[in-house]
Amino acid sequence: MAEKKVLVVDDEIHIVYVAAIKLRNNGYEVVTATNGAEAFELACAEKPDIIVTDFQMPAMTGLEFVKKIRQNEETKDIPVILLTARNFAISKEQEQDLQISGCISKPFSPKELLENIEDILYQRAVVNREA
Repeated sequence: MAEKKVLVVDDEIHIVYVAAIKLRNNGYEVVTATNGAEAFELACAEKPDIIVTDFQMPAMTGLEFVKKIRQNEETKDIPVILLTARNFAISKEQEQDLQISGCISKPFSPKELLENIEDILYQRAVVNREA
C-alpha cells in the first residue's frame, strides 16, 4: 500500500511540527503549510489523501480554505479535519455544507489526531471498495 499523504495547515508552527512528527512516525507522508493560501496551492499540487487545517489563520481562514478546495474539481473530494479553539465551534450546517470529516478542539493529543485520520481514511477506503 502506498504511503498516505497528509496536508497539515496551522499558523502555529509547533502544532504543525508535533502533528507532522506523529504522522511521519506512523508511516504518513506529511506536507505542511502555515496559512490557507499556501495550503490551497499545496493541496492542488500535492493532492493529499486528507487535510488537517486550523480554523483561525491569517491570510485565509480554515473555512475559506475548505470552501476553495471544495470548488476545485481536483481537490473537492479530499476529506478535511478542522482544528478549532475550544471556545470556537462551527455549526452543523457549515460542517455538512463544507463536507468536514471531523472537528478536533485544541489542545488535542497527537494520538487523537492520528486516530481520527486513520478512521476517516479507513471509512473512505471501505466506501470506495463498495462503490
